[in-house]
Amino acid sequence: MLAAQEHHCDVVNEVICAPEDVKDWFEFLDPLFTIGPLNFTRVSFLMLLAAAVAVALLYFGLRRNSPVPTKFEAAIESLVGFVRDGIARDVIGPEGAKYVPYLLSIFMLIIVGNLFEVTPFINFPITSRMALPIFLSLITYFIFVVVGFRKNGMHYLTDVAWPKAVPIGLRWLVGLIEVVSTFLLRPITLAIRLFANLVAGHLMLTLLLGSGVAFVLAVGEIGPKAGLGVVWFAVGMIFFAFEIFVAILQAYIFTLLSAVYIQASVHPQH
Repeated sequence: MLAAQEHHCDVVNEVICAPEDVKDWFEFLDPLFTIGPLNFTRVSFLMLLAAAVAVALLYFGLRRNSPVPTKFEAAIESLVGFVRDGIARDVIGPEGAKYVPYLLSIFMLIIVGNLFEVTPFINFPITSRMALPIFLSLITYFIFVVVGFRKNGMHYLTDVAWPKAVPIGLRWLVGLIEVVSTFLLRPITLAIRLFANLVAGHLMLTLLLGSGVAFVLAVGEIGPKAGLGVVWFAVGMIFFAFEIFVAILQAYIFTLLSAVYIQASVHPQH
């Protein structure tokens, strides 16, 4: 990533480095390896790696079920308890237990994929590629729509389209808004919220840290102007710490909203 940054950096005429096309920081089209007709690029490999890391964390953290867990096992058990009790049961209610495996899976996958942004030698959040957020949001969409119709039949649609709690003169307008919001916009907004936050963070970190390194390395060419590199790098480290918080927060928000949407299907009258 920093090599690409330096390649595009004109430290003499610019005050911060930026590529001609920011897609250079997100599109990795050259395959790392090929299995038959399948080409595995850096992004696809990192997606598989994130899934493997999430599975490994849960497996090694929960396999012993010891009355005296290690610190690692206690941390994983706390994460599981947080999703099970703090999201599934608190949001969905008693029926939330059956959705814990799904909510825990997406929470772990997203948090690992987001933290790849600040992982040395990776420095790329897989959720900054729209394919993954939209895929996960479509799974959530499929679950809450299927659950809604299975539990409530056609009342699920009619209650959304004709909300009885709204004055009758406004029901058609509110119902239209609710139908569009529930059945068209939810998967899109759910995906874009995660995608946009990680794209913005990845851009800021790459600009600041990449510029910092490029300017400092060019001190012999630009002299005192290299001090800009120290400033950019210092600001970048502040963003680095902030992005750890954002990575965890966005995983929580995506999982929480998934639970909220499922709850609205299980209990549409609420």
